[in-house]
Amino acid sequence: MPKSRYAVVLIAAAALAVVLIGASLLGARDKTAAVSGTTPAAHAASLFAGIPQQGTALGSPSAPFTLVEYADLQCPYCARWARDALPTVVASYVKTGKLRLVFNGMAFVGPDSHTALQTAIAAGREHHLWDIVHGLYAAQGGENTGWVTDELIAQIAAGVPGLDGSKLLDARSASWVEAELARAAATAQAAGVRSTPSFQLGPTGGPFHIVQVDSLGPEGIVPAIDSALAG
Repeated sequence: MPKSRYAVVLIAAAALAVVLIGASLLGARDKTAAVSGTTPAAHAASLFAGIPQQGTALGSPSAPFTLVEYADLQCPYCARWARDALPTVVASYVKTGKLRLVFNGMAFVGPDSHTALQTAIAAGREHHLWDIVHGLYAAQGGENTGWVTDELIAQIAAGVPGLDGSKLLDARSASWVEAELARAAATAQAAGVRSTPSFQLGPTGGPFHIVQVDSLGPEGIVPAIDSALAG
């Protein structure tokens, strides 16, 4: 498979990882599609309705297995996974209490990645990280064009019940947000993650193992989840 321009070397002298997508995806920059006639935030609210969120986690803390997603909010392949695979994973496994999702954000593509991730992490303290992540994927613009604006964030936040957009914007510069960014980067490095999106799967509480996927649709991740659940 060809190498993705979104692969990132996290350890000096480490070999560039093989891209997790097929050649047919090269050059694509598809956005996470919202349901026709709805805003991205409204689509996210519908997708995650009734599911507990806590920090970076989505789903019941007592779910037997956890899937960790490593992603950069500017990565178009991450947005494609959010559009094509995430709804199936949420409906079939998260809402049924079988799986918990954890978002481990990365910010290697550039400045807009950092701003977007700051925003998502700040929203996590208000239990709405996944709503903001999904909204940002839906509105994803050109790489480092300044598309992650305060206006965009306020627009997304306005569609998330219970999320204060002004408070969210203010929280992005908090020291605890930067500490969480550093923790997430260290976690990715320790896991040997060098490309996005990447995934780890394991019993809730660990240990986790890297899941190799060759498709960004549900068929790329569902077999691994089913195998884990089957024991």
